[in-house]
Amino acid sequence: MKKIKFLLAALMITSVATAQVINFSGNWKLNNSKSKLNDQFTMAPKEIILTQNGNDLSSERHVSFQDQDMTLKDKFTLDGKECINPGWQDTQKKSTAVWSDDNKSLKITTKISMNDGSEMVINELYKMDGDNLVIESNSSSSYGDRSETMVFDKQ
Repeated sequence: MKKIKFLLAALMITSVATAQVINFSGNWKLNNSKSKLNDQFTMAPKEIILTQNGNDLSSERHVSFQDQDMTLKDKFTLDGKECINPGWQDTQKKSTAVWSDDNKSLKITTKISMNDGSEMVINELYKMDGDNLVIESNSSSSYGDRSETMVFDKQ
């Protein structure tokens, strides 16, 4: 009987902890007025479509760069294991996604080996602020350091 009570208690605790993980799924449109973007250059997507299902997160970013519209698609696992996605100009993006201890934010760290032998490191912190998705992005490369805060409205 004690084993059954223990198992039930463990199951309830696991269910509560799992339920507290934020689901970022949705179609999100960039809110320029709430965002803090770089003046000269930004890779903030006009729209981002996130699909979160269990341990998987798919991202579809619609960006404009030098007057060209592009769609960037990535897939991540939410367990800290490395995921490889295609980059630009035959590069690969190696990413890990890790939940914060309170399961309220998700940090995705991406490393891209550049064609000149250098490496770009991008850290993105996904979190919710009310009904808005907020992505705090910091990058470091031989081109310098950049940081932006992108705020998205759910569509």
